Amino acid sequence: MEIINEVPAKKTKRLTSIVWNHFERVRKADAQYAVCIHCKKKLSGSSNSGTTHLRNHLVRCLKRSNFDVSQILSAKRKRNETSQSPLRQNNLAVAAISYDEGRIKDEILNPMPLKFEHEQKKEESIQTINLGSVKFNQERSWLDLARMIMLHGYPLAMVNHVGFKIFVKNLQPLFEVNNNDGAIEMDCLTIYNKEKHKLYEAICHFHGRISLAVDMWGSRESAEYVCLTASYIDNDWRLQKKMLNFISLDPSHTDDMLSEVVIKSLRNWAIDHKLFSMTFDDCSAHEIMVFGIKDWLSQNRPFFKDGELFDVRCVTHLLKSIVQEVMEACHDLIHKIRKSVRHVKSTQTLLGKFNEIAQQAGIGSVRLLVLDCPMQWKSTYLMLESAIEYRGAFSLLQEHDSSCTKALSETEWEWASSIAGFLKFLLDFTTIVVGNKYPTANIFFSEICDMHIQLIEWCRSPDDFLSSVALKMKDRFDTYWSKCSMALAIAAILDPRFKMKLVEYYYGQIYGSTAPDRIKEVATGLRELFTEYTMASSSLDQDSVLSGSSLPSTSSASRDKLKGFDKFLYETSQSQCMSSDLEKYLEEPVFPRNCDFSILNWWKVHTPRYPILSVMARDILAMPVSTLGPEVAFSNGGRTLDQDHSSLTPDTREALICGQDWLRTEQEAVSLALINVHAPLPISTETN
Repeated sequence: MEIINEVPAKKTKRLTSIVWNHFERVRKADAQYAVCIHCKKKLSGSSNSGTTHLRNHLVRCLKRSNFDVSQILSAKRKRNETSQSPLRQNNLAVAAISYDEGRIKDEILNPMPLKFEHEQKKEESIQTINLGSVKFNQERSWLDLARMIMLHGYPLAMVNHVGFKIFVKNLQPLFEVNNNDGAIEMDCLTIYNKEKHKLYEAICHFHGRISLAVDMWGSRESAEYVCLTASYIDNDWRLQKKMLNFISLDPSHTDDMLSEVVIKSLRNWAIDHKLFSMTFDDCSAHEIMVFGIKDWLSQNRPFFKDGELFDVRCVTHLLKSIVQEVMEACHDLIHKIRKSVRHVKSTQTLLGKFNEIAQQAGIGSVRLLVLDCPMQWKSTYLMLESAIEYRGAFSLLQEHDSSCTKALSETEWEWASSIAGFLKFLLDFTTIVVGNKYPTANIFFSEICDMHIQLIEWCRSPDDFLSSVALKMKDRFDTYWSKCSMALAIAAILDPRFKMKLVEYYYGQIYGSTAPDRIKEVATGLRELFTEYTMASSSLDQDSVLSGSSLPSTSSASRDKLKGFDKFLYETSQSQCMSSDLEKYLEEPVFPRNCDFSILNWWKVHTPRYPILSVMARDILAMPVSTLGPEVAFSNGGRTLDQDHSSLTPDTREALICGQDWLRTEQEAVSLALINVHAPLPISTETN
């Protein structure tokens, strides 16, 4: 083969293609050639020839085997010695416009053998580069890209963005974006189906009971969706929350249709016989849907406590509905304060004058005035809180500024202070709820009871306006309390730090002279529930029940006739045997309260001591008392799907949203040891 000794050609422009890492450009007479630095073969190097033929040669070049990366960098460095700039030396914006590897600092490079392998089978399009022990796999990289899009909620169209393509080419020149129509969607569906099968198998092999959260979503296009999330405590006593379905609803759907949608999901996931409870977002809505689901389920199996614990409502939605009552009742007052704050902050001159007046009035606050976003009730609270500190300055400003709006009266400022107190209490409660990523049901009872006591006190206010606002808040609360108080109380009793003592403590403050009767109702309900678990554990299917399966079916007529006898036998035999799990648990002293306490770890350790009660505790503690996340907990709207996801087909939308939930859980487990973990982008926003 001819050896080329020509002098390197003088370059008229910088060579940007990464192919030139493997070729030397030389000139002979009026022609330009590209000489392979591996095999010394001479190819056309004219700028009009492009680089495709050079890439093809590299694929076939046998002498590229075991080529040292340092040779590539050395050849590239020679070409760029005269064209270095401070910008390139600092590794800045060049990466966004070229594939030049010369910008990489020598001291951070560890040259290693570079091997190229090409699959000979025509049916396989996988290209592999052996970089030491690391191989590039095109098809695996496509799935990695789809997984990244799904995990972080990126739009599918990002694969067509120029910046993304350049970035990827700089990292791995052999990676080719699959431009076939729907290719990235198909990759996402492949991942979704694989992860769905894994979850289905895990649920099928789980012998405990599962609670289901039903959450309604919307979109800017007024479309509606229903999200179903399973919650359960696994055999290792870890709380699991898995999104099962994200279903696009027909525009003409009714509550009857909603119940059919949920029932279909229960059948598809084969969890209808494992269902313990369902949590719905609104306290007063969806009654028809709940009735339809309960009616269908009751045909195949009994409910615990006749279904009293089945229907749970979201506490975060309760807080939002109470805030809505406050905002509506105080609309005029809040509007006046918002108008005053907006006026003061309208110009720097006026704001400076306001600060001078505040100093003259002896207001030493360093807090800045806040103008709220009306759709974010937390920001409205912050606006009220800051304005109240400057109430004296607002009153004096009217005397110095003729354009100032009418100042609030002293009574209105007192109202504003009380309303801010209402919102502060609700804000703290909401922060506790959403601040706990995987809360167990036991943590809510004390918070709800504190709210109950506070509402009772507010309703006794001598001010007619404030008491009327408090009464509207309490009406909302009472609806929730009537549905959920028993479940929350039992969950708190199953916390060994509190047991019955916490119920006795709070009910004495809430109910006064009638507290003993209310406490007795809870104690009776607890024992009835435990009796049902004990009866189930005594059935022929004892082993499976003790591991957490559902109660025996009521399809047998003979078993139905003897159901009362089973209960009678259990009750009459209690005096003749050792005390039950429940009695032992309640009679023992409460566990010391400390900040490191984990209720799931406690029950995991004490399961052998309380074999039946621990099964009951696992089902109760897994109930999802709250279904809303922090992205909407402080807003005045509901969950709204972003535009990228709402424009997709229903199947792709469900695959991306459910897949993100599953992959995120997996990623969190992998990232426990990492300090900096970027959270996935939210797929929902607040409603405007």
